[in-house]
Amino acid sequence: MSSQAAPAAPADAGRSPVTQPRLAEMRARGEPIAMLTCYDASFAALLDSVGIDSLLVGDSLGMVVQGHSSTLPVTLDEVAYHVRCVARATRYAWLIADMPFGSYHASPESALANAVALMRAGAQMVKIEGGAWLAPTVELFARAGIPVCAHLGLTPQSVHVLGGYRVQGRDAQAADRLVADALALEQAGATMLVLEMVPATLAETLTQRLTMPTIGIGAGAGCAGQVLVLHDMLDVYPGRRPRFVRNFMAGASSVREAVERYRDAVKTRAFPAAEHAF
Repeated sequence: MSSQAAPAAPADAGRSPVTQPRLAEMRARGEPIAMLTCYDASFAALLDSVGIDSLLVGDSLGMVVQGHSSTLPVTLDEVAYHVRCVARATRYAWLIADMPFGSYHASPESALANAVALMRAGAQMVKIEGGAWLAPTVELFARAGIPVCAHLGLTPQSVHVLGGYRVQGRDAQAADRLVADALALEQAGATMLVLEMVPATLAETLTQRLTMPTIGIGAGAGCAGQVLVLHDMLDVYPGRRPRFVRNFMAGASSVREAVERYRDAVKTRAFPAAEHAF
């Protein structure tokens, strides 16, 4: 069965594409950044038209699209495929691509080749999970003109080392290490940081100490922006809903309305609420 391709929506004269400098300006003036994961052209067009600031082609596709129990099986080619799908339908949102497990670990030089492949697929920024050990890779990416989003706290690609999907940075030693990692990555050239499942007070402290935008997921309302997995916030993923997720489809008449509710809740800092934080 096929369907007619919908015509591209006319450009909105009141909007301009989100850029890295604009994201930095939003962080500086205190305007929350609304981000969602996205994996295909149809949802990309919807999220883009609603005004989501940034789309993340996350390796979460391994779980919510492919049905795996973790993100580890996802390959670089698979991420690149979904980046191409999303990029074709995105006019305004800033497009980030996850570098999957194994694609940036061998050496900074091999990581650069893989990052270039994602940028050629249509990404505007790549995201990598890990601490200060990644500083040489971040520096190389920055010199090559590839924007980098770091990812600290719960790093799903390290789930077996971490012992499961657990809150990170609870004790003083772990919190100090996370702060040191964040500062090292920013100094190396990272220009955005995802903080996943860390205590809200620690995330707020980091947001105040860093100049780059912090994007929280289970990290409280003190971050510069928020991200959720699309399938989680629409309540269609069959797995257990994490504590930090809110079902925005509840009471909504359409997917579009649910996404608009998410956007507005992030922009007004109504989400996340205290019950979504640690």
